[in-house]
Amino acid sequence: MNVGFGRRTLVLRAGPVSVRLGVRTCVSVLVLLALAAGVGVLALGTGQFSLPPAQVVEVLSGGGSRAARLVVLDWRLPRVLLALLLGAALGLSGAVFQALLRNPLGSPDVLGFGTGAFTGVLVTMAVAGRGFAVTATGALVGGLLTAGAVYLFAYRRGVQGFRLIVVGIGVSAFLTSLNQWFLIRVNLQTAMAAAVWGQGSLNELGWAQVGPAAAVIGVLAAGLLALGGRLRQLELGDDAAAALGVRVGPARLAYLAVGVALTAAATAVAGPVSFVALAAPQLARRLAGTAGIALAPAAATGALLLAGSDFLAARVFAPTTLPVGVVTVALGGIYLVWLLAAQGRGGGR
Repeated sequence: MNVGFGRRTLVLRAGPVSVRLGVRTCVSVLVLLALAAGVGVLALGTGQFSLPPAQVVEVLSGGGSRAARLVVLDWRLPRVLLALLLGAALGLSGAVFQALLRNPLGSPDVLGFGTGAFTGVLVTMAVAGRGFAVTATGALVGGLLTAGAVYLFAYRRGVQGFRLIVVGIGVSAFLTSLNQWFLIRVNLQTAMAAAVWGQGSLNELGWAQVGPAAAVIGVLAAGLLALGGRLRQLELGDDAAAALGVRVGPARLAYLAVGVALTAAATAVAGPVSFVALAAPQLARRLAGTAGIALAPAAATGALLLAGSDFLAARVFAPTTLPVGVVTVALGGIYLVWLLAAQGRGGGR
């Protein structure tokens, strides 16, 4: 264990590769993951067919009765896993954008990627009908095209964070109006299906979505690791990053591509789930006590936020299950008020 700049750190070495980790960061991640696992066990054991936590753990360990295994493994586990996976993806995506833009409001929600995904879903539903594959494809294409348009409109001999946020807000406003026009023009069934999808929900998702989501998000997370520690250097500013030997333009574009893909993948599965990408990095930064945005705590915080929100969505008004996006919006409104108050007191970054 070493002490660096007043922070205790651990240095892990495997051959020629060494990684320096903050002790508080490691503890925060472990606590967040333990809380997320606890929420998952609680979600697996509650509902119309209730099971005590010990029985849920027994089923997850390979035992349990046939009925308990049916309820836990077939009915509820896919939803819990998707909440953890998609929450981690949104947390990572928000961390990337907020670090690059050096602004706590720089998240995919604010930049309009979710709104663009909604536009893509409306267009594909109107052209090709309904279905998970059609919806996922439309969301993916819509989110990526929106990200490309925001980047191009904001590009002026480079991309600055504030200009990207302002352009994103403008594009989001335009797409919101366009979506309203689409909802009026399409038939009633398509409009209702699109409106439900637009709330962001994990209802009716199962094992068929878990595998592809885990594979795509795993590859993108590995891509972030492969990019190394340049995100921390870019967070210092373009001039400082260039002075440290970072090729700013290509590095920023690579991080933006991975961040957009993480958001698009999560949105394609569950619809636009707001505020997780916005809140998770800032909450994680405060919990870990880091000067900048840290990826691992942000991913763990996102997983905990989405799993907890989905648990509330499924249980607060049971037997009615709310879309998880309704809960995240409600919690996100409280978070946004707190963030603005902290900024006003000078407590924000």
